[in-house]
Amino acid sequence: MGRVTLQTVADKVGVSRMTVSNAFSRPDQLSETLRTKILAAAEELGYAGPDPAARALARGTAGSVGVLMTDSLSYAFTDEVATGFLSAITEELDPTGRALTLLTSRSRGDTVPARDVPMDGALVYSCDGYSAAVDWLVRRDLPLVFVDQAPVDDRPSINVDDRAGARAAAQHLIDLGHRRVGILTGELSGPHGVVDADRASDHHVSRQRILGWTDALSAAGIEPVVVREPLTPEDAAYEGARILLERDDRPTGVLCFSDVMAHWVVRAAEDLGLTVPGDLSVVGFDDQPLARRMRPELTTVRQPIAEKGRVAAAALTAAIDAAQAGRTLQPEHVVLPTELVVRGSTGAAPAV
Repeated sequence: MGRVTLQTVADKVGVSRMTVSNAFSRPDQLSETLRTKILAAAEELGYAGPDPAARALARGTAGSVGVLMTDSLSYAFTDEVATGFLSAITEELDPTGRALTLLTSRSRGDTVPARDVPMDGALVYSCDGYSAAVDWLVRRDLPLVFVDQAPVDDRPSINVDDRAGARAAAQHLIDLGHRRVGILTGELSGPHGVVDADRASDHHVSRQRILGWTDALSAAGIEPVVVREPLTPEDAAYEGARILLERDDRPTGVLCFSDVMAHWVVRAAEDLGLTVPGDLSVVGFDDQPLARRMRPELTTVRQPIAEKGRVAAAALTAAIDAAQAGRTLQPEHVVLPTELVVRGSTGAAPAV
């Protein structure tokens, strides 16, 4: 037998193509007896059902939402912040029956995921604001929610209070007597290595954390040494930490963009014979599970990762439902609070 189609099943049962289609897509249009007969014939012939893209076009819904991430989708499976965020999204989406599709912001040849993949809406998660992929989603006029992005007037956004969290982290070191402070971060403009604290960044989260750290440090008359490293590969932070810790004016405290970067700072300190927190205090950001696995346990800024995922998915679901009903929602801009969590990686500044 050749390729089994909708017509093949229709011919076997003796009904129209539309009747067979309804058996899969609109079961309420058929009697239970006829639908059972059609599905049995389809199973016998090995027919899986109408083409999903065609069914989505007919229904006016794809039954899926996208999450636009960075160039590499492996980040979704290796970074514990990303996995916690995505897990919360799937939990919130489960009652809706919608699937989750991960989208890379990178295009390959004629394939542009943000342009080509069927979806009912998308979350734009911690992407470059000038990404062509974001532009494609906007041009498709899909319901969108921006997460860890600079808010825009006409789209819902979900952020955490990165600036306040970073300010609290820096103030914690100041209160412990630290006056030589280093910052290890990523996504600032320019080359890797030592950079100016006021160097611009297109990455919203990085910019907000830099502002928070320098809010507190500047008020205390402290000029930090800032080292810029990329967010990936994660062990690149080790080299950034060595740049900080091998200086003649080595900092006694280091503020890190993430818990992962803080982990590599502690590793570099150990390799240089420094103790944490005796010689060096280290503060992370995120409070992902890694922070509690480290020895000593990491002082860090807790962001509500799961809540961020749930709130983002709920906002997107509301936007999709409104769009499909022909309603317009007023975009909300949610900022979730952060919390400084003090553990064993910070202590009083050593005499220098």
